[in-house]
Amino acid sequence: MIRKKVVLWGASHHALVVADMVRMQGKYELAGFLDDINLARRGETFCGAVVLGGREQLELLEARDITHIIMAFGNNRARLTLAEIASAKGYHLATALHPRAVIAADVSIGAGTAVMGGAVINPGTAVSENAIINSGAVVEHGCNIHDGALVNTGSRLGGNVIVGKAATIEIGAIVCANLTIGADAVVGAGSVVLKDIPEGVLAYGNPAKVIRKLDFAQKGDEANTVRNRSR
Repeated sequence: MIRKKVVLWGASHHALVVADMVRMQGKYELAGFLDDINLARRGETFCGAVVLGGREQLELLEARDITHIIMAFGNNRARLTLAEIASAKGYHLATALHPRAVIAADVSIGAGTAVMGGAVINPGTAVSENAIINSGAVVEHGCNIHDGALVNTGSRLGGNVIVGKAATIEIGAIVCANLTIGADAVVGAGSVVLKDIPEGVLAYGNPAKVIRKLDFAQKGDEANTVRNRSR
């Protein structure tokens, strides 16, 4: 079987995990990585493949029969933005599904989404595009995970939870059933969410409380650091 070639946009820790999943899944041939952060890495060997360069490579990869791409980094809004750029240039968004994730038969998974090992997604759930369901996360029945959302390692969503566009549920957080997490919100690590969380805020604690509003520039940093401040 001739496998289609895929590149991962991202060449750091998260990309290591996605690359491993792509290889285990066996659907695509991993053709390399793109790195917009450190252009000096061009030609560097990373995770058994090569860093091809930055976004300028999008104009060149088609000539190498590379047709698919995955956003392999954790910044939610950036994943959505760069996925739009890649799609506009004719690339298809590939989906990475770990073979040891448990995904119910009727679950819909959008293009560009990654579902890591040990994750459980139960019946009636819809996961939209460019989302991440990280290792060991549990998404119960009837949930709706919007574009670009991150449900991080070991977190638990009760039934019929809505996670808004580009929202983050951090490591080990629990969201009780029938709640909504607003777009661009960040729920801190280890939090227990007992009521709806508005859009664009940082919330953490047990029970989770809104700490402050976030702007898009702050949000990426908050999602990366709040796990250290939300015990």
